[in-house]
Amino acid sequence: MKYALVTGGSRGIGRAVAIRLSQAGIPVVINYVQNETAATETKAEIEKAGGQAELLRFDVSQPEEIEQAINAWEDAHPDDFIGVLVNNAGIRRDNLMIFMQNDEWQKVLDTTLNGFFYTTRRLLKRMMTKRDGRIVNISSLSGLKGLPGQVNYSASKSALIGATKALAQEVAPRKITVNAVAPGFVESDMTKDLNESELKRLVPVGRFGKPEEVAALVAFLAGEEAAYITGQVIGINGGMY
Repeated sequence: MKYALVTGGSRGIGRAVAIRLSQAGIPVVINYVQNETAATETKAEIEKAGGQAELLRFDVSQPEEIEQAINAWEDAHPDDFIGVLVNNAGIRRDNLMIFMQNDEWQKVLDTTLNGFFYTTRRLLKRMMTKRDGRIVNISSLSGLKGLPGQVNYSASKSALIGATKALAQEVAPRKITVNAVAPGFVESDMTKDLNESELKRLVPVGRFGKPEEVAALVAFLAGEEAAYITGQVIGINGGMY
């Protein structure tokens, strides 16, 4: 059976993606690092609707934790494989660059960029052997245009776009697609500290997006109908450029 792994799947966009993929009939592995309560609630919601979900705790910035967690999962699922990977885990540590501390830079890149590398590398061999895989990386409007106060975040999300385009070409012969989704302002824990009333004036459609809207796009890219779409970056931002 083919499973989907959603990193940072307990809240916000990750939670919506996990729920949406389960609605498409894909068993979901919900990764989390700290908030077990939120992860458990997401799992319960999926199961209540008749879907299948499991929890898998590891820190995407720690390759040893990834190895241990996925080794254990594969040992428990000898006949299954993770054929859909949504690299959603990310953090913000906003600051003007002149004031930015080393750890504010490093932690953001470790989670978003290194997390993509460690997790994807670990799962890629099985996808290539099966000649089947969908990888969707959650980038950001910040990675497309850059936003002041987010040099670290913009750098990590922009690098993720470059990695998406390169990896897509490497694995296309094995029927694996790699795409990126770049949300703008979306209602989530990541944006709850932002001034929505002010910022939504910058959005042509006049509102923040909903996590479920991003999840619908991710689910399409993870499906069979998207087999000819790879190496693409799709913005979902209410018309912001």
